[in-house]
Amino acid sequence: MPTFFPRQTIDWRAVEEPAAFRRLSLSLAEMGLLTGVVLRLLRAVTFTSGHANWVVFGASILAGLVILVGMTTAHLANFSLQRWAWRAPAFALVVTAGAMATSLLLIAVHREPEGSARADFHDWPSMALRFLLFSELTVCLWALVLAGVIVLVRRAGIADDELKA
Repeated sequence: MPTFFPRQTIDWRAVEEPAAFRRLSLSLAEMGLLTGVVLRLLRAVTFTSGHANWVVFGASILAGLVILVGMTTAHLANFSLQRWAWRAPAFALVVTAGAMATSLLLIAVHREPEGSARADFHDWPSMALRFLLFSELTVCLWALVLAGVIVLVRRAGIADDELKA
């Protein structure tokens, strides 16, 4: 007769514990906040150095864009395409929250750039709106591109499987 209650139990979470970055990428809040903080600090470091040239500025903008789409990809890759419809805009919103919280701290210590001058607290709402627009457009467009690639690859894979059969 089979035993329905084993003598020794095992905690399956301990056996299949994901790696640290994978655990981080599963969390919308942690991933988004980390991305926002990194993006704002990168901007503050790059745009406050007076001796930087256009190449440095261009490289920092490209690096920021790569960080944003890379972290977006890492987060969205954990979920089905149907869940991307709400996760992508929510991720961009959390990224904006992290970036703007960091921006408030940088404004308080007079390190937040706004054009060629230092930002003040009255500049913060317009900066937040610009960053929200940038992050929402970037993340949502990137999610659409990724979804399109996934659909194309799946269809090509299905077509190859049908040809082999």
